[in-house]
Amino acid sequence: MITIKQIEAQDLSGLNQLYHELMGTPSNEQQMNEQLMQKTLQQMKKQSHYYVLGAYDQDELVGSVMGIECLDLLGSCEPFMVVENVIVSERVRRQGIGQKLMLKIEHIAKDLGCAYIILVSGDQRKEAHRFYEKLGFRDEKVQGYRKHL
Repeated sequence: MITIKQIEAQDLSGLNQLYHELMGTPSNEQQMNEQLMQKTLQQMKKQSHYYVLGAYDQDELVGSVMGIECLDLLGSCEPFMVVENVIVSERVRRQGIGQKLMLKIEHIAKDLGCAYIILVSGDQRKEAHRFYEKLGFRDEKVQGYRKHL
């Protein structure tokens, strides 16, 4: 049975492995990266706008999603949710785990009064795009930009 709950510090090794699967790169500095993740997770928990959820099969972390509530000064000043780092381990995909994660983050966004959820997905991730569209996300043909600092 899959359970969805907040990621805790003891889960970061498994989360690190999922992120490496998402990015397609092996970790040569896994221990150093996990120390940095520990520090970052502590900072996120001090703020009330971060939601880092994990999908667990028994005690094993098999998926994750991060939602960030963003406050807005435009229009009626309703917040919105940015979703990032959506990953389900390839070995357990197509079992409804990603859907459970996304529905949970959507529920949180609704409870917060968010007007909408926004996410970006790499152009090459066609399977992920079909997944998001099945969940009601629409391709609004916006152009995304990123500047690495």
